[in-house]
Amino acid sequence: MYEYLKGVVAAITPSFLVLEVQGVGYRLLVTNPYAYQEGAAATVYVQQIIRDNDQALYGFVSAGEKQTFNQLLTVTGIGPKSALAILANASTDGLAGAVAAGDVTYLTKFPGIGKKTAQQIILDLKGKLAAPVGDLFTPVAPVADPALNDALAALVALGYPDKTVAKLTTKLAKSGAKTTDAYLREGLRLLS
Repeated sequence: MYEYLKGVVAAITPSFLVLEVQGVGYRLLVTNPYAYQEGAAATVYVQQIIRDNDQALYGFVSAGEKQTFNQLLTVTGIGPKSALAILANASTDGLAGAVAAGDVTYLTKFPGIGKKTAQQIILDLKGKLAAPVGDLFTPVAPVADPALNDALAALVALGYPDKTVAKLTTKLAKSGAKTTDAYLREGLRLLS
């Protein structure tokens, strides 16, 4: 129904962003809300998913990322939240390379993806992907850095268990990152 939305980023949370388009605020579930800047103009490619009791708009930085999301949805056992978590944790090239190589171990590193689902992803998407070229979370021990707290909340929103994310707090605090986006990237690197 929608291809993309152009507007101004009105709000950023760990699990979604609000894009204001001509006076209407659209809540978009995205892979990394902190890749956007509040108050800045943005074009976000969108996919609307309607379920029995839920309607949601999923947002993507490119048409290619949206296409990969839709391809992941064709796999049995993969829903929109799992597909979004996979895209948040892997580059499109890395995902395509893992599928092409049949690398089950790589795919099982994503939240909620077990061995059977990883095998199903490989079976359903081999040759179809391009060739390689929520609620706020308060960590168990809150830290003084709000950017780190936001990054921890984003990791939980992506589906990682609270305990696993809480264990990263010290490593992330020592990483030297200054922004939420930098903390989030480092956290994803450590988790994969």
